[in-house]
Amino acid sequence: MTDIDARKRDHIDLCVSGDVGFRHKTTLLEQVELVHDAVPELSFDAIDTRCRLLGKTLRAPLIVAAMTGGTDRARAINRELAALAERRGLGFGLGSQRAMLDESAGKDDTYVVRDVAPTALILGNLGGVQATRASVEAVRHLLQRVGADALCVHLNPAMELVQPGGDRDFVGVLDGIDRLRDGLDVPLIAKETGCGMGPRAVAKLVARGVRHVDVSGAGGTSWVAVEAARAEGAARTLGEALREWGVPTAASILACREARPRLKTILATGGVATGLDVARALALGATAAGIARPVLQALQGGGPEAAERFLEDVEQELRSVMLLVGARNLAELGRAEVLLGPDLERWARAASRRREKTKR
Repeated sequence: MTDIDARKRDHIDLCVSGDVGFRHKTTLLEQVELVHDAVPELSFDAIDTRCRLLGKTLRAPLIVAAMTGGTDRARAINRELAALAERRGLGFGLGSQRAMLDESAGKDDTYVVRDVAPTALILGNLGGVQATRASVEAVRHLLQRVGADALCVHLNPAMELVQPGGDRDFVGVLDGIDRLRDGLDVPLIAKETGCGMGPRAVAKLVARGVRHVDVSGAGGTSWVAVEAARAEGAARTLGEALREWGVPTAASILACREARPRLKTILATGGVATGLDVARALALGATAAGIARPVLQALQGGGPEAAERFLEDVEQELRSVMLLVGARNLAELGRAEVLLGPDLERWARAASRRREKTKR
């Protein structure tokens, strides 16, 4: 078993049943209060949740977010979840395709899902450090092998610092993003991995021409905690110290919203688990939302049927919330009246100050 194979197997086990959530920090989505409309003048059946995203139309603004790949166990997980996304008209994200850069490792089939998801939006995935090293041609080939519609370049410095054998040099990531954005013929999404994006990071990405981001905020799965559970000695101690590190998901959305219209797409992942979470994220300014760990847990606990029931419940809850705020479509949901709690209001002021400073 290779190091990558063993790490990916550990990741699956820990995300299914491990104690790897944030213990104190939340997504702050609970501090987004949607104002009730007692006379919505809408029919539930007329509510339109369709979402145009990266060139494809989704039936609902949902992505089964990036989780796994690179180990034999991931093959069935990816294929079952991709087939589910196809049936429900949702997007699907692959886990890191780093293992595919070594073609001799024979891991392609753990990522190949296009045959079971012929029309779904499929997001490829590669680390920021690998983006600095791999050639544009190699990455293009990587995406073609899985039929990806876009590439997520994931940014995970906190996770790497705790990971046994993880990267320590993050110089050149922005240059790597530039090179891939200009050289590939599919959209590039800058994506965090559970630590979120603050105003400074968003400003740097936008200045480099990034137009699509996935905030992957703090408050859900702590990938620092995942790696700490695998580490020993000083690395585990560091992981415990940094377990709560990151910008909450709702605050990350606000930081990205301040960068519009230069930012075209804001994907909200990181602790999103319900239809109400999705509605709150979209009301804050997200384009669509992604759900990862809860879908994986449903799949592993009850099979594809349980995962599909979970997503059905999320969609029905989203539609119900849309009716209760009087939003007949996603554009109207994005204009819904919201009240922000004090902690989130503090993040909103910080994002606004950063924008004004950038203007000057």
